[in-house]
Amino acid sequence: MNKPEHISYPDWEILKEKYSEKKLAKFLAQNYPYQYLIGNVEFYGYPIIVNKNVLIPRWETEDLVDRVVKEIKKSHLKINKAIDICTGSGCIAITLAKELNIPLTAVDKSNKALKVAKKNAKLNNTAIEFKKMDVLKEDFKDKYNLIVCNPPYVSYDEEVGKETKYEPQMALFAKKSGLEFYEHLLKMLPNYVEDKYLIAFEIGMNQKPELQKLAKKYFSKAKITFEKDLNNRERFLFIKMFE
Repeated sequence: MNKPEHISYPDWEILKEKYSEKKLAKFLAQNYPYQYLIGNVEFYGYPIIVNKNVLIPRWETEDLVDRVVKEIKKSHLKINKAIDICTGSGCIAITLAKELNIPLTAVDKSNKALKVAKKNAKLNNTAIEFKKMDVLKEDFKDKYNLIVCNPPYVSYDEEVGKETKYEPQMALFAKKSGLEFYEHLLKMLPNYVEDKYLIAFEIGMNQKPELQKLAKKYFSKAKITFEKDLNNRERFLFIKMFE
């Protein structure tokens, strides 16, 4: 059985060790995510457990975290309270906690996702406060000066990879052409930021025009920037209020 192009050689060796050729061929023929078969991925150098209850971390999200880490270190912004919204596997919160040594809260509305995130925090020896929260229906209790969010942002009519049908759909898709979470959070967050802050979102590649309007409407005094990923696509929104 030949190695599929999208699987690395080390991962392929793990898969061949864990599964019979027949079983492995069946899973791959069904486009089942090989990351779930292995049971974990590496994210920013940290091991992250993944299963059907959490989204598989993408390289774009790793890129987002890298930019946040570098921005905080460069600016010397003192982080008093930080939050990771829609945490899923906890990969963002764990990496920020490890790299920046800051207190972090991480929220998600899925109990099953939070269970995985807690296991990942323990695996990586990080003290993170995890909370069950539906951000579309509940308000925050505190103010933060670092807010990072990779929300569901895929439109229901958007074409996606066949393997995504095995991932939690509520972590992928959002109403209002994928803008539902951004609309709600950008309206809500001005009430929950400190005087100096950084807000960072991962966004869909075609969402900049609408998000630019929303960000300017609710954060008129802040510096709003969009940054491109390694494929030259607008994938990150940063809202900064500090020098």
